[in-house]
Amino acid sequence: MIIVPGSASRKLAESLAKKIDASIAHIEQQRFPDSECYLRIHTDLHGEDVVLVQTAFPDENIIELYLLQHAIRDFKPAKLTTVIPYLGYARQDKKFNPGEALSAQAIIELVQKLSDAVITVDVHSKSILEWFDVHVEEVSGMPPLGSYLREMKTPPEIVIAPDEGAKERAAAVAKTIGCEYDYLQKHRLSGEKVEIKPKELDVSGRTVAIVDDIISTGGTIIEATKQLKKNGAERVYAACTHGIYAKNALPRLQDVCDTIISTDTVERETSVVSVANEIAKKL
Repeated sequence: MIIVPGSASRKLAESLAKKIDASIAHIEQQRFPDSECYLRIHTDLHGEDVVLVQTAFPDENIIELYLLQHAIRDFKPAKLTTVIPYLGYARQDKKFNPGEALSAQAIIELVQKLSDAVITVDVHSKSILEWFDVHVEEVSGMPPLGSYLREMKTPPEIVIAPDEGAKERAAAVAKTIGCEYDYLQKHRLSGEKVEIKPKELDVSGRTVAIVDDIISTGGTIIEATKQLKKNGAERVYAACTHGIYAKNALPRLQDVCDTIISTDTVERETSVVSVANEIAKKL
């Protein structure tokens, strides 16, 4: 098995290669002055089982992913498995007005076109997996996040989901740690004032981890952290699979959260947890 690393997922690809004892293909990649991508694969992939690892975010990395798939197919490999650690556009899974692009479906059609199989991590809505025509596997970043949190100097005593829809993710992390879990509810106190608090558990004097699949603008996490500390939480950690941190979210999160943790699906300074082992199990 040979792993082809995309530029957006080089560290994850290297970690994965060690897990499965695979070699890493030699890739030449550069940008022309007009920002178009040039790619060349120097390793012979003819007849090999090839695993391409490339996050599909932001847009330029989707183009690179497709160009890499095209270059790999020229070698006539035995099999191409595309590992997409973060599947961009996955949240655009519904049409609300006539003429809107169903973006999640469009990206899936593109990334599966040259693939024999696809592996992705924590898609926001599992229903979009039905749009794949090739074999697809989803892995979860929650168990490795839980393992990391469990080994912290002060591990969480409660794991909290930002809403009821993310409760299963909180449960998975809490199970790994061996602690309680809950989810946040919003209570409107007036036309302008909203209180966010756990549905059942008391956080007073306790260390809390808020977990979710994605942290994008961070608004919900920031407000929830403030409210949890008002309710007496001693420490609040924010943990996610995909650290997007749009609109300068990371420094704003760092102002209120005690620790911010993400996986290496999107390579950030907070990427202290790897999903390589979870992907290796599927391979």
